[in-house]
Amino acid sequence: MALLAGGAVAVGGTALAGDDTAIAGDDTGQSVPEAPSGAAAAAPAASPLAEHGALEVCGIRLCGEDGQEVQLRGMSSHGTQWFEHCLTDGSLDALADDWGADVLRVSTYVQEGGYETDPERFTDIASRVIDQATERGMYVVVDWHQLSPGDPNANTERAKKFFTDITDRHGDQDNILYEIANEPNGVSWSSIKSYAEEVIPVVRAGDPDAVVLVGTRAWSSFGLSEGSDEQEIVNNPVDADNIMYVFHFYAASHGDYYLNALDRASDRLPVFVTEFGTQDYSGEGANDFTMSQRYLDLMAEKNISWINWNFSDDWRSGAVFNVGVCAAGGPWAGTSGLKEAGVWIRDRMN
Repeated sequence: MALLAGGAVAVGGTALAGDDTAIAGDDTGQSVPEAPSGAAAAAPAASPLAEHGALEVCGIRLCGEDGQEVQLRGMSSHGTQWFEHCLTDGSLDALADDWGADVLRVSTYVQEGGYETDPERFTDIASRVIDQATERGMYVVVDWHQLSPGDPNANTERAKKFFTDITDRHGDQDNILYEIANEPNGVSWSSIKSYAEEVIPVVRAGDPDAVVLVGTRAWSSFGLSEGSDEQEIVNNPVDADNIMYVFHFYAASHGDYYLNALDRASDRLPVFVTEFGTQDYSGEGANDFTMSQRYLDLMAEKNISWINWNFSDDWRSGAVFNVGVCAAGGPWAGTSGLKEAGVWIRDRMN
């Protein structure tokens, strides 16, 4: 799930067909909620949710209940059709307490063996993980992980059903943000905007005050990977309040051209980096920690929230755990179970 310089089709972050590490999550034995979860329990003391409360967009930044700017930092799950077994009480304890994460992105793939094959099951999985993150006082980005086809309008009715079901269960909580279309590609900004203006009211019907995150053209690159830039959004913004625009990058593939675009765009638009990697656009290869740190420094300077890809034990270098850690049930805390990228991002989060 990554952006490709030059506009070629990207496959980054996804477990490709035939992957010998794409372990099915069907037999994990994880329980799922049978009734709406609500927000009855108070956030744990000193947790991100207890500190910041309900979030909102203030100007071009994300702010807490007190009106102060907030920078969330956290991890994205991999596709729950493959790596549900990496999202356990033990792993999320480590993410919240050992890593110090503020936010977990729960990625529900639409195709590739995901939501379209069993909507009820994948909604239940997302809801269960939302509950687990909420118990630990983290924020949750509910990621509608459409990727191929790249036009989000191909999945509009499914998206409406998914977000209706999720907001029915969790719409009264203060810790949910909604990413309504992961990495649109091969489609115009006007079509993405039209989709957003159709789906956002569905989210608002169940969660009127939540922040909604809108994917941008060309694998959420503000259009850069298809020859455009952020100006198309500035000139034709989505007609909705309390929204942010999504940017993704992979540091080994996306250098100064992309970094400079993030710098420019974040002076004019509310931006949330819901996915990035320290490797190339496919989530593979050598880590470029130098360029990654330049991105992190810019995002710290501007209070741009970020989420790293990905919290699994996939064989690719972008998965933080060593292969087999999830199946073995850990080790979750510390660094002994982590790949090089996992050690690096845990250290930056702490």
